[in-house]
Amino acid sequence: MKKVFAILSIVVVFSYVFTMSVYAQDYDDAFVGTTTVVETTRHDAAMEEGGGFHKALKQKYIEGTATWMTPIALCLILGLALCIERIMYLSLSAVNTKKLLKKVDEAWEKNGVEAAMEVCRNSRGPIASIFYQGLYRQHEGIEVVEKTVASAGAAQVGLMEKNVTWISLFIAISPSLGFLGTIIGMVFAFDNIQRVGDISPTVVAGGMKLALITTIFGLMVAMVLQIFFNYILTLIEGLTADMEDASISLLDIVVKHSNK
Repeated sequence: MKKVFAILSIVVVFSYVFTMSVYAQDYDDAFVGTTTVVETTRHDAAMEEGGGFHKALKQKYIEGTATWMTPIALCLILGLALCIERIMYLSLSAVNTKKLLKKVDEAWEKNGVEAAMEVCRNSRGPIASIFYQGLYRQHEGIEVVEKTVASAGAAQVGLMEKNVTWISLFIAISPSLGFLGTIIGMVFAFDNIQRVGDISPTVVAGGMKLALITTIFGLMVAMVLQIFFNYILTLIEGLTADMEDASISLLDIVVKHSNK
């Protein structure tokens, strides 16, 4: 899993470099800060000629200026990297609980508790790890096994929730960065009004456009990450429920074989 996260980190770095390259390439022709309505029309026409959603997205990114759009883009890239890592981890953690319980029960029945522990050791996922910890302490009594299973379950839940707080941070900070860009854009607009002494649309258009674009992108990033975040929480809830049910079934197996 560390290798997967390292690969995702490399992707983040290259994405950032590519973003900066695109901005540097188009900077001379870009709509930056406060422009005139004529310049805005020229860039919109150029965007239509190029066509495609990618072109439109890149154009709006440039119009929002790299100062404000790059942090929002980084929130999206880093947030998606963490989401992918968590989804992969949680997906690999899911096992067929009934099948695992059956294997443990049959191995204990035929070759003793050591064979059952070997089954758990050779199985992936947090449930197998919890089973192993409980079976390791089975000779100390059912109460000790129950406490061990509960402690191991809490530890596994902590591992499943790793990095989830970072995802929630990116969800919260991306619209905040957008709103900050909005405020800065409004300040630019009022500065132009004060400097020119006129409140015509031509004067305030640049600052207003910067304000709207950063807010839109910040909200879009937050919505995308929120969808992945809720999906991750659903996976965690499902695994937690399976762990609780499997733990009860394991205690029944321990009681059954201990009374023989």
